[in-house]
Amino acid sequence: MNTTSISGRIFNIGNALFLILLSFLCLFPLINILAVSLSSSTAASAGEVSLWPVDFTWQSYNFVIQKPEFLRSLGISVERVLLGTTLNMLLTITLAYPLSKESSQFTGRLFYVWFFVLTMLVSGGLIPWYIIIQKLNLLGTIGALILPGAVNVFNAVLLLNFYRGLPRELEEAAFVDGAGYWRILWGIYVPLSMPAIATLILFSMVGHWNSWFDGLILMNSPEKYPLQSYLQTVVINRDLSLVSMADATSLGDISDRTLKSAQIFLAALPIICVYPFLQRFFIKGVVVGSVKE
Repeated sequence: MNTTSISGRIFNIGNALFLILLSFLCLFPLINILAVSLSSSTAASAGEVSLWPVDFTWQSYNFVIQKPEFLRSLGISVERVLLGTTLNMLLTITLAYPLSKESSQFTGRLFYVWFFVLTMLVSGGLIPWYIIIQKLNLLGTIGALILPGAVNVFNAVLLLNFYRGLPRELEEAAFVDGAGYWRILWGIYVPLSMPAIATLILFSMVGHWNSWFDGLILMNSPEKYPLQSYLQTVVINRDLSLVSMADATSLGDISDRTLKSAQIFLAALPIICVYPFLQRFFIKGVVVGSVKE
């Protein structure tokens, strides 16, 4: 479209206004949650808060943050995200590469594909899952939060389909130059798959960070709870056995709405900080021009 014409300018202005409106609709819930968490309990309960805090206060954040239990659970969650995401991506990359080959290159490929796909369709259930972790002596350890979900088959399927879309001429040229499968994987496939890998890293990080149920049933003491399990127990269920008398008294002065808003914002903050660094990988164009005819 000719942008110098009147119709072209009208289209550009309308398109810009639409994108601004769409961005505002996406950001409004997060801004509202932040404003509510920084407002007084009276203003939040009365529904007076929209985009700006009313009677600004840090009371909700002081209750959540200024506690040794919170800092300890935060450290456990950070450790889980770092170790879990690293293990997830290492296994996903090494699993997706051989499964992306043709049956002529990888004998028995179809069997392994169905073996992993069936794990997505059929589950042994919660009780067998718990018993296995117990028999492996993983209860109460960081391994109980990481190892059961170390292989994410759905992510592996996404990545192997991305691998299958890469030009085969790159691998053939590497073989001619004397490269082996490991060199091809880490020297060619992984760099060219960074958009897909960055997306899967974000998925894995969000999954580990937001998980709370496994922490409740696999950690044998509240001192070992990850952040989401700790917040769910103290804030949602209001289990006063995990807080001091001073904290229990302060709970009566804090609105449920401001406390939950503070929890939601703190839980989303790490992902919000990481997302801008991964967003640039969400565009296509890494492979374009890699094969010359």
